[in-house]
Amino acid sequence: MSDASGKVIPLQMVDDVRDQLQRPVRDLRLSVIETCNFRCPYCMPEEAFPYGAAESSAFRLSFDQLETVVRAFVRLGVSKLRLTGGEPLLRKGLPDFIRRLSSIDGIEDLAITTNASLLARQASALREAGLHRLTISLDSLDPERFAALSGGRGKLTDVLAGIEAAEDAGFERIKFNCVVQRGINEDDVLPLVERFRGSGHVLRFIEFMDVGTCNRWSRERVVPSGELLRRIGERWPLQALQPNYRGEVAERYAFDDGQGEIGFISSVSAPFCGDCQRARVSADGQLFTCLFASSGHDLRALIDAGEDVLADALAAIWRQRSDRYSERRAEVGEAEHVEMFRIGG
Repeated sequence: MSDASGKVIPLQMVDDVRDQLQRPVRDLRLSVIETCNFRCPYCMPEEAFPYGAAESSAFRLSFDQLETVVRAFVRLGVSKLRLTGGEPLLRKGLPDFIRRLSSIDGIEDLAITTNASLLARQASALREAGLHRLTISLDSLDPERFAALSGGRGKLTDVLAGIEAAEDAGFERIKFNCVVQRGINEDDVLPLVERFRGSGHVLRFIEFMDVGTCNRWSRERVVPSGELLRRIGERWPLQALQPNYRGEVAERYAFDDGQGEIGFISSVSAPFCGDCQRARVSADGQLFTCLFASSGHDLRALIDAGEDVLADALAAIWRQRSDRYSERRAEVGEAEHVEMFRIGG
């Protein structure tokens, strides 16, 4: 925020906001849109969410409202902001919104998670607007398998063109996320590693998680990170790296030959709830304090009441937080979770 002269007015911070497990809030995942142009079976399967069905945007937060959310969270200590969806590049006017966000004092890391199918036409505008980083979902380099894993809606050539455009626009150290499912895309692991080794980018393998209610999750379809680590290490020896920061979810490994690093996100086999510092807000203004939450906190009235009211309410909600679903998965058993496409994973 700035005064009439354009001078930046520092945000008034809320002191020492920690949850019941003494976890601060440092990372905000903000969904800007609830729709997607893909129908990935583990996120938004076609049979549950038919492509082309009427999707109302009536309850979607405006950019002004979304900015109020970001500013309020920054006052609680958030410094990392990731825009998600759905597919965030479907939201019209996104570069202008990113320009607004990049000027907020306190945001040190501004990123987007995307399927990259629309990236070729937007990469330069996103970079010029002040976007720092990209994370691209990429589950296969085989065109037919890629199409199947996108619900028949995606073309690998579009994604590869998006990656090239992002590199040309100056995005460095792009992160690529691959969700590995047993019997589905295990064979893509080594080709993906070979493709991105030495590229300067970071490939991360994610265990298939029980997010949402309609992805037919079962533990038998989970490929543990340890198994992938052994398989990759037999081909390209690896060495463990220290986390970049507290709360980093990926375990990092460097190639012994200096050709970069890879990561593993192991929510099923090695839960990391104890250090989770993430909050998630859906495009319609629901706050979820856990990726596996079954319900959220409706923020709309608080947002409209202004940044001060919202910041105080967020602090109160966070201080009551005690989520640790992944650590309690076995004892909790089957439960309904918010759909992944609503909160961006």
